[in-house]
Amino acid sequence: MPLRFLEFFAGGGMARAGLGEAWRCVFANDNDAKKRASYAANWGHEHLNPSSVADLTMADLPERADLAWASFPCQDLSLAGDYAGLEGERSGTFWPFWRVIKALVKEERAPSLVVLENVCGALTSHRGKDFAAIGAALTRSGYRFGALVMDAVHFLPQSRPRLFILALRKGGNIPDDLTTAQPVPIWHSPALVGAYENLTTRSKAAWLWWKVPEPLPRATVFSDFIEDKPEGVVWHTAAETERLLSLMSPLNRRKVENAKGTGRRMVGGIYKRTRPDGDGGRVQRAEIRFDDIAGCLRTPVGGSSRQSIMIVEGDHIRSRLLSPREAARLMGLPDTYKLPTNYNDAYHLVGDGVAVPVVRHLARNIIEPLIRNTQAMVEPAA
Repeated sequence: MPLRFLEFFAGGGMARAGLGEAWRCVFANDNDAKKRASYAANWGHEHLNPSSVADLTMADLPERADLAWASFPCQDLSLAGDYAGLEGERSGTFWPFWRVIKALVKEERAPSLVVLENVCGALTSHRGKDFAAIGAALTRSGYRFGALVMDAVHFLPQSRPRLFILALRKGGNIPDDLTTAQPVPIWHSPALVGAYENLTTRSKAAWLWWKVPEPLPRATVFSDFIEDKPEGVVWHTAAETERLLSLMSPLNRRKVENAKGTGRRMVGGIYKRTRPDGDGGRVQRAEIRFDDIAGCLRTPVGGSSRQSIMIVEGDHIRSRLLSPREAARLMGLPDTYKLPTNYNDAYHLVGDGVAVPVVRHLARNIIEPLIRNTQAMVEPAA
């Protein structure tokens, strides 16, 4: 029997893609029409609600689900959002979402497991008060919880650390192999350990150090995802490539020169950033990396740039924007996934999502075992 889940702030359904065929979506919502169109193109209209989470009623929700997944907007918990935190207009949507969960708790049909996904800035925004507030809300509603910082780089050639908070309804028996007595460095970063220390005594009592196995070594590199004949983008002219090179600091120009000297095809990812110029002002810089890993994909809003690539083959240098399909691959989406035709819409959809294999790793190793164990406890004996 498929496991049932609710997908709040669904975007293009990338959490759904990661959960896989063992799961049945019984509710999804997103109030962004463009994202909803992509969701429907890939998953259909069934159970897709256009309302903001603040406008949902209990009648909108199905009778029961095993999991609620919420990738609530991250802009106010990131640098681009000026760290407004949970008081911000967008990340503040956590509170109306949690009001929905509390109402389900009151009606005794709350999901046994809730997963919250966000940027790692949620650990430190407002000096840790936002994370502590989330922990207090979970605890008051009868959930035990813990968190993991998982970087997509363990699964895909993209640097993308994200925070995952897993909250389980109290009363269930948690298998011993799903928790550990101490934090594990690969999943429990110093920032996460520090955030735990800032929790209330009551929240600490409800805390769990989740145990997730390390994945197998990643077998792909950035260049594996790059096409010579991409769709949706064009190669820069020689003048445009030279302009990009001119924006590089001496350190980054040396990286290009070193790439030329390798004698092989080198693919670098580039982001434009504003840096101090040394004279009290600021200047735009193009910063490149040749470590076989893409920079973290971002939505092209709030001052963030779109990622470009530079291909160096000896003295031959080419550059262009990363294509939407390449960006989708870096998130673990299959080439069959339907993307918007507009470049910015596609890049925004992908950059605002969750890495698919990270979700699958969580689902296989902790989410599904927790829920199956909970189901076994409540099912009558044969």
